[in-house]
Amino acid sequence: MNRIESVKNPKVKQWKKLHTKKERETTGTFIIEGQHLVEEALKKKEIITDLIVSEEITLPSHWNVDQLNITIVTKEIMKAISDTETPQGVAAICEVYSHDTAHDWKKILLVDRVQDPGNLGTIIRTADAAGIDGIIIAEGSVDHFNSKVIRSSQGSIFHLPIVKGNVLEWLEAYREKQLPTYGTSLQNGVSYREVSPSESFCLLIGNEGSGVASELLTKTDKNLYIPIYGGAESLNVAVATGILLYHLRA
Repeated sequence: MNRIESVKNPKVKQWKKLHTKKERETTGTFIIEGQHLVEEALKKKEIITDLIVSEEITLPSHWNVDQLNITIVTKEIMKAISDTETPQGVAAICEVYSHDTAHDWKKILLVDRVQDPGNLGTIIRTADAAGIDGIIIAEGSVDHFNSKVIRSSQGSIFHLPIVKGNVLEWLEAYREKQLPTYGTSLQNGVSYREVSPSESFCLLIGNEGSGVASELLTKTDKNLYIPIYGGAESLNVAVATGILLYHLRA
């Protein structure tokens, strides 16, 4: 067990930098904070490189932290490495991990350039709740190891596979496998209620402002929309994703 008492410690400076995408990509690590997220990460214990605990905190007795590198820090350091107003006194440094099993998935969510961390985190959490096999995220989307994404996912980022990749290539691959593929668009779209639930499908959702890229929409079997009955211009992308996922799954 180690102890650090200075915010100027090189390790502390490096931990703070993990709130930037550049540092996460350079080091292959990311930071999480809060008891719930750390507890979820402990279910994938092999990815945790450092467990950081504020000096006034006692870890829950049921946590299995054997063989983990634990560092005790001051409240000042915990506040320095946190991007929340009220740190919970525990954080962890985790290794960036990936999956290569996307070819075997039957219920897939493709994400095209969703840029708001809260939206992406909520989408991941919703997909987890809906029992989706995995998520493929296009370049141009917010980094799913962003700390705000992870918080919004409420730990679901540790529950289901997430792959960064070329959405067009994956869309074409799933069509070749004869999986029903659905985009989301008002133009040339049909109401989602016109599509029956099934044991396998691929749903493509898009950017908050511009929606799904037009070249992707030409590759789907159908494009779906959710009717708006009130005065709202549109639905939030995470809310729309939840409605569609729960409708499509059998």
